Amino acid sequence: MSRMLTRRTVLTTVAGLALTLGHGAWSALAQGQAPAQTPPAQTPAPGGRGGPPPDPTKPHKLEVTQGTRARYRVTEQLAGISFPNDAVGTTEAITGTIIVNPDGSFAAGSKLSVDLRTLTSDQSMRDNYIQNRTLETAKFPTLEIVPKRAVGLPTPLPAGNQAQAGFQLIADVTLHGVTKETTWNVVATFGNAAVGGRATTTVDFGSFNMTKPTLARLVSVEDKIHLEIEFRCTRTAM
Repeated sequence: MSRMLTRRTVLTTVAGLALTLGHGAWSALAQGQAPAQTPPAQTPAPGGRGGPPPDPTKPHKLEVTQGTRARYRVTEQLAGISFPNDAVGTTEAITGTIIVNPDGSFAAGSKLSVDLRTLTSDQSMRDNYIQNRTLETAKFPTLEIVPKRAVGLPTPLPAGNQAQAGFQLIADVTLHGVTKETTWNVVATFGNAAVGGRATTTVDFGSFNMTKPTLARLVSVEDKIHLEIEFRCTRTAM
């Protein structure tokens, strides 16, 4: 009697195991193989959708946040070196907000500001000269960017998981007390709650009445200044 009960218990357990594992796993067990592992649930990649898409009928506020960097890049020739070198200065002291209307225009008050007093490169002597002689940051402490219009920017703004767009931003740049219209090439990734990307443009010393650096061991400096902003913004509908 006990032997019949034991056999019945085993059969019941095996049948329950077959129902739990499914037909494929049961076939594998029957052939003496280990059942295949069920893959874990997929985790969304970082920088995903970030909540529901913002209302496309409302203006979207893009506010600069931590991780944004601005830099300049100027090609220079040093004495005793047979090839040119790029002088690069960087700062993370960037503030501002850009408000994009549903039709792609920019609302009044949109502006970015870069604190030039915090620019640093790999040479303190260069930094001191640029601060005191080229940029004259005691009188002109900031670079300001006021967007005027965008060429090629999709409307309404893209949203979703890693939606990307490339466009040109025409903006007034105020530097060293001079305001000039400049064109920035922008590549951006538009999430539902955040926007990030890179904007680049090229200006020259003369257009902004700036003095090119003249230092010991510095043979020459190119006229062109390459400006770059790596931006990170929060995104909200107003």
